Amino acid sequence: MLSGAASRINTDRRERARRRAPVRDCGGSRMEVGSGWKTVPMTTGDSFDIAIIGSGSGNTILGKEYADKKVAIIDSGTFGGTCLNYGCIPSKMYVIPADFASSVGDAARVDVDLELAGADFRAIRDRIFSRIDPISRSGLAFRQGLDNTTVFTEEAHFVDPHTLQVGSRQITAEQIVLAAGSRPRVPHLFGIDDPRWSDRIHTSDTIMRIDELPERLVILGGGFIAAEFAHIFSALGSKVTIINRSGRMLRREDLDISRQFTEELAWRASLRMSEETVAIEEDAGGHLTVVTVDSYGVDYMYPGDIVLNATGRIPNSDRLNLPAAGVAVDDDGFVTVDQYQRSSVGHIWALGDICYPGFLKHVANAEARVVRHNLLHPDSLVAADHRFVPHAVFSSPQVAAVGATEQELRQSETHYVSFTQKYSDVAYGWAMEDDSHFVKLLGDPVTRTLLGAHIIGPQASTLIQTAIQTMTFGQRVDDVARGQYWIHPALPEVMENALLGLAGEMDTAGKEA
Repeated sequence: MLSGAASRINTDRRERARRRAPVRDCGGSRMEVGSGWKTVPMTTGDSFDIAIIGSGSGNTILGKEYADKKVAIIDSGTFGGTCLNYGCIPSKMYVIPADFASSVGDAARVDVDLELAGADFRAIRDRIFSRIDPISRSGLAFRQGLDNTTVFTEEAHFVDPHTLQVGSRQITAEQIVLAAGSRPRVPHLFGIDDPRWSDRIHTSDTIMRIDELPERLVILGGGFIAAEFAHIFSALGSKVTIINRSGRMLRREDLDISRQFTEELAWRASLRMSEETVAIEEDAGGHLTVVTVDSYGVDYMYPGDIVLNATGRIPNSDRLNLPAAGVAVDDDGFVTVDQYQRSSVGHIWALGDICYPGFLKHVANAEARVVRHNLLHPDSLVAADHRFVPHAVFSSPQVAAVGATEQELRQSETHYVSFTQKYSDVAYGWAMEDDSHFVKLLGDPVTRTLLGAHIIGPQASTLIQTAIQTMTFGQRVDDVARGQYWIHPALPEVMENALLGLAGEMDTAGKEA
C-alpha cells in the first residue's frame, strides 16, 4: 500500500472512472451522427452478386467457383484481417523467440548451463513484419487484379437490407457476408485515451509494432492475450506487472489449470490479482502510472513505460448500422446466426468474431467454409459444427483445452469421472525433468466417451489434437488408448496414459453403480 496514493485521486474522478459504462470505440471513423447515421452524397452505385465485409476469413470464401459472380470485398483496415496482421500469426512469431529466451531455466533442470545475453527486439519485429506485410499487400493486389472483384477500402454500413453505404458510394448486393471481425475492448478508464501519452498505451493490435523493448510493462487483464504477452515480454527482458480484476489468470479454464498457470506465471511476472484499475496517470518524472483499488478500497500505483490494454475484444457489429438491415444481435453485440451461419435476414450471413464469442481463427475458417458452400448451394445447405471447439494459450506454460471444464460439469449436474496424468510419470517427462505439468481428462462412465480435456505444459497445443479427434468422432476412450500404437518414448504417451487412467476410473464407477 502507498499511503499517498489515495490523496492523488479525488472521489468524483474515481467514481467516474470505475462506473460501468458502454465500451468506447477503439479507432476508425464510424460515420455516426448523434444516434443516427450520416447520409453521404451518393456517387454512381454498383450491383453485386455477393458483398463480403471483411478480408480475413471472409476472403477465403472466394475461389474459382465464384468466377461467374460479381463480388465486392470491403475492408477499411489492413487487408488479411486480425489474425494475419495483429493477432495469432505475428504473436506466435514472437512466442518462439520468447520460448528460446526462457529456455535457460529449463536447461538448468537437466544440468546445462545456458546464459541469455539479450534479445534484439527491433530485429525480431522487423523479421516478423517483413514477412507478414508483403503477404497482406500481395493478397490485396491479387483481389484487386481479378476482373469480377471490386475491393473497397472505406468503412461500410447498411442503408437497407440490400444496400451498403461504402464511403461516399452506395452499392447493392443479392447476398451479403458479415466477416468484419472484432477489435480490442477499451474500457471507460480515466486517462486511457489521454493524447499526451497515447503512444505509450497499446492494445494487442499495436504493441507488436513498437520500436524498443520496454523496461517496464504493465498489462491490464488476465485472459489469453495478457498471458501470451506476459510471456513474450518477460522472456525478452521486460519487467512485467499484470493487473487483473479476477483472483487468478485464465479464469475460464478448468480450475486446476487456471490455478497452476497462475502459480507458474507468478515466477516471471508480478501478478496483482483482485484489483481494479481506476486510472492511468503520469508522475512528476513523466512516467506512466496505473492506479488500482482492491476490494478493501486500498489504492495502489504501478509505474510502467508502456501499458498494454488486454481486457478483451468486442465484435465490430456496432459499426455496420445493422438495425437498418434488420439483422439481430445478442446482448453482447454478436450477430445471431442459425446452424447454417445465416443471420436473422435470410440473404445476410455472418462468420468469425462478429458472431462467435470465442474469437478463434480456426472457428472463423470453418464457418467461412460453411458460408462458401451455402452461397453456392442454397438448396443443400450444410451446418457448422461447434460441438468440440478447442483453444490454446501460447504462453509459458502452454495451455490447451476442448470440451467441458469440471466446474461446468458440476454446475450442470452431469455424471462424470476425472483422471489427471502428470508429465513426470512418462518417459519423455522424465527426460524433461518436468514435475509441474499434467493432462486432465473428464469422461462419461456410461458411454465411455470424453467430455473434456485440459492440458498445461510443453506441447499442449499439439497434444490436445488427440482429444479433439476422440470427441469429434465419438470414439470410446478404451478404443483410442489401446486401438493404436503410441510412439515410445514420445510425449504423446502422456495422453495414452491419461486415457488409460480415465478408462480405469470409468471401470470403478461402473462397479460402484
